[in-house]
Amino acid sequence: MKTEKIILGIDPGTTIMGFGLIKVVGKQMEFLQMNELLLTKYKDPYTKLKLIFDRTVELIDTYHPDEIAIEAPFFGKNVQSMLKLGRAQGVAMAAGLSRQIPITEYLPKKIKMAITGNGNASKEQVAKMLQSTLQLKTLPKNLDSTDGLAAAVCHFYNAGRVEVGKSYSGWDAFVKQNEGRVKK
Repeated sequence: MKTEKIILGIDPGTTIMGFGLIKVVGKQMEFLQMNELLLTKYKDPYTKLKLIFDRTVELIDTYHPDEIAIEAPFFGKNVQSMLKLGRAQGVAMAAGLSRQIPITEYLPKKIKMAITGNGNASKEQVAKMLQSTLQLKTLPKNLDSTDGLAAAVCHFYNAGRVEVGKSYSGWDAFVKQNEGRVKK
C-alpha cells in the first residue's frame, strides 16, 4: 500500500476555478499549493472550458496527483448557471480521466461538514479552519482556492470510507457506472 500520495482538490467554475493540493504521508497531510484560474476576462464559454481543461492537465502533469476530489454542483434555481457549472466540472473531470486519475465528487455540504463540522458553514469559516489546520500564513482574497483545497482535505478525511461519493478510475469505470446515460 502506498503511504504517500498527492490529492488535487478542485472547485469548478466558469468565472473562477479554485484548486488546492495536499500531500499525504501516512496519516498526516501537508499543504502544497492553492490558487485559482481567473476566467472573467474571457467572454467565449468554450474558451473558458478549454482553459479549465488545459490548467487541470497542467496541474496533473506538474504535481502528479494520485487522486482528484471535486466539488459537485449544487442544485440551484438558475438552470443556466447549473449548466455552466456542470460543464466546468465535466471538463475538469475529463482532464483527470484522460490521465487515468481516480476522481471523487463531494457535495458542498459534505465538504463543509468535513472541514468545520457544520454543513452550512460559510466560505470564510471553511477558509479559517483550513488556515488553522494547515498552518497557512495568509488566506487569498478570493476564497475559491480555499474551496478547492477544502475538497482535497475532505477527501483525505474520508479516505477508506465506502460512502464518499461517486468515484471513477477512468473512462471505462465512468461508462460502466453510468450505463443508463450512454446512448447505444
